[in-house]
Amino acid sequence: MEDIEDFGVWLGRQLRRNGVSQADFAQRLGLTRAAVSAWVTGRARPRSEMMARIAEILGTDIATLVTRDSDAGAVRPVGWYHRIAHHDGGREYGNAAAFAFDANLAVLAREVTQNSLDERLDPRRPVRVRFTLHELTGEHLHSFLSALKWDELEPHYTAAAQPRQKVGRVLAEGLRALREDSSLLLLRVDDYNASGLTGPEYGDGRYAAVVRRQLDSHKSDDRAGGSYGLGKATLWAASRLGLVLINSTLSEAHEGRTTRRVVGRLDLPWREVDAVAYAGPAWLGEPDTEKEHEGVSRSWWADERTVADLRLDRDSEDPGTSFLVVGAHDAAGGSDTLEDLHASLVRALADNFWAAMTSGRTTPARLEASVRALRNGGSVVPEQRVDPLDRHPALTLALRAYLDGETVPELTAPGQVAAAEVTLVVPAPRATGRRAEGHRHRAVLLVAPAADTDDEHSRIICMRGTRMTVTSRRPRGLGMGIDPFQAVLLAGFATGDDDTATHAAEAFLRAAEPPEHDRWGATEELTAAYANAPRRLTDFNAAMDAALRGVIGRRTAAQDSTGPEVLRKLLRLDAPAPAGVRRGQGHPLVDRIVGRVDEDGAWTLDVTLTVPLRTDHWHLLPVAKFDVRSGGRPSLEWAELSARENCAIVDGRVVVDPEARSARFSGVTAVGSHPVAAAMAGVIVDIRQPREGAA
Repeated sequence: MEDIEDFGVWLGRQLRRNGVSQADFAQRLGLTRAAVSAWVTGRARPRSEMMARIAEILGTDIATLVTRDSDAGAVRPVGWYHRIAHHDGGREYGNAAAFAFDANLAVLAREVTQNSLDERLDPRRPVRVRFTLHELTGEHLHSFLSALKWDELEPHYTAAAQPRQKVGRVLAEGLRALREDSSLLLLRVDDYNASGLTGPEYGDGRYAAVVRRQLDSHKSDDRAGGSYGLGKATLWAASRLGLVLINSTLSEAHEGRTTRRVVGRLDLPWREVDAVAYAGPAWLGEPDTEKEHEGVSRSWWADERTVADLRLDRDSEDPGTSFLVVGAHDAAGGSDTLEDLHASLVRALADNFWAAMTSGRTTPARLEASVRALRNGGSVVPEQRVDPLDRHPALTLALRAYLDGETVPELTAPGQVAAAEVTLVVPAPRATGRRAEGHRHRAVLLVAPAADTDDEHSRIICMRGTRMTVTSRRPRGLGMGIDPFQAVLLAGFATGDDDTATHAAEAFLRAAEPPEHDRWGATEELTAAYANAPRRLTDFNAAMDAALRGVIGRRTAAQDSTGPEVLRKLLRLDAPAPAGVRRGQGHPLVDRIVGRVDEDGAWTLDVTLTVPLRTDHWHLLPVAKFDVRSGGRPSLEWAELSARENCAIVDGRVVVDPEARSARFSGVTAVGSHPVAAAMAGVIVDIRQPREGAA
């Protein structure tokens, strides 16, 4: 009963909806206006014998007066309200917030899913997020546009789709695709076990922050991943038509109800239609009857048929919100087939939220995500639940070991996960005064051997809060010859701790993130709020690297100590610098060789290179030579070359990945090219840059 709307509030809205004044209503009841006013303001309640008469005048029944879970009388017509242009002549040719991010589906998946995680309702269950790609053609398209009241919108699109402005050009392309291809792509994002868009129509609350306002995060929980209030703009940015429809099931009743709160928002640039200038945004909804907002479209409580026609029907009464991006597109420039877009969304969810989707034996996952693709209601790609083990097996198993308390201090056997403490010194906020004490937060670094299927490795994945990946960084000072590894840095609430230092670290790192939440750096908010903040971040990165060396270094030392001394003496490093270049500057160098003579008499070599940083590929020619005491060093042929790390083998050359600082390959010499038995001579490896045009 606590969710039932107050009778006075409900009655006042019914009078406005029906255009009846309090005085007229009182006259019909044979009462004074003061009596009705007392009901509306909540100072009194009508007697039971009066309820039947009130229901009769309002055109409803007594049950509705008691439950107050629906409005009385005729349904008000749903339509589009377009904001009139500013009286001062100001014009906006688009929503600037939409340009804060790249308008591609991977970015949308990251931002929208982060918002869903922030709104997780029951911590004992994961928030469930489902992405649905839905292509409409033919009668299905016609039916949807009719429900959308496209006839009301088309003149505004035509006026706004002008080539002079960027937004106008995007709109023009969206209209062209709709008219010429007779096809429309919808992208729906549903979340369940989330708060839903609660709150009043215009006052403070989740609803107004998303539907009515810009740069309003409305996140009071310091565990939230987002903080700028910009992430929601990715929904509108991903629409070629600037249009998003919303259906929300509320966790807290509004106007006595929780299900099917529906509204649409359209973001267009300034335009003129029938000699009337409009400012930009428009809303689909029911005309408001409040005097202050009279005529403005507000959300309405839709019936099941309406949400089905608008492709907004939800499959559960679990609280949460469905966002429908109308005219969705992927500005990344890849293929627009449903199959490719489906795969892109699965990759984005796995890369950004593998940790949030990881559970332990007694620790539930925070997120469950899935993607499906439809065409005219029929399945094209069946719903696929995103499994973090598919794309990030080593990382997932490392976090699972931490959640289950199965980490070790150092790696001594296959399958282990090492955990090391990393200290973040959090300065006191400036507002607390100069003498205020800071905090020492204990972050956790997890290290495990990389999996054979890992596309990327030997980096540190950093996260906080809800365990969304914030950034990936390459550690420094590890030396060469390191076996591929995966490392995860858990900071703030991602550690599972909840003490004062954890809260302080969470606030500090959140302030260090830009709107994209993709790195920790010296943002304006961070430097304004904390003294000496950039130095603390630098120290934090150095502490991560030191902790990693403490784990990896011991393992490497143990590996390097193996092998017979006589074999190591037979191996030499040799990479002469080109003329005019000092050794160690601007040219790849051989840093380490591990080798053995196999049973066929061939040298099997594992070679690690130090590579100067550059944005293009290095193309290197590896040459193996016997190191003899006198005379020239005979060159050997390669029987086999294989890439091991940060490189590829192309036509006998080692092609090093751009921006890599090291590379590793292995090779087997051809026994037929040996002038003497391999055991009778040492071996060197020379790295050369092929001449232009050389085969």
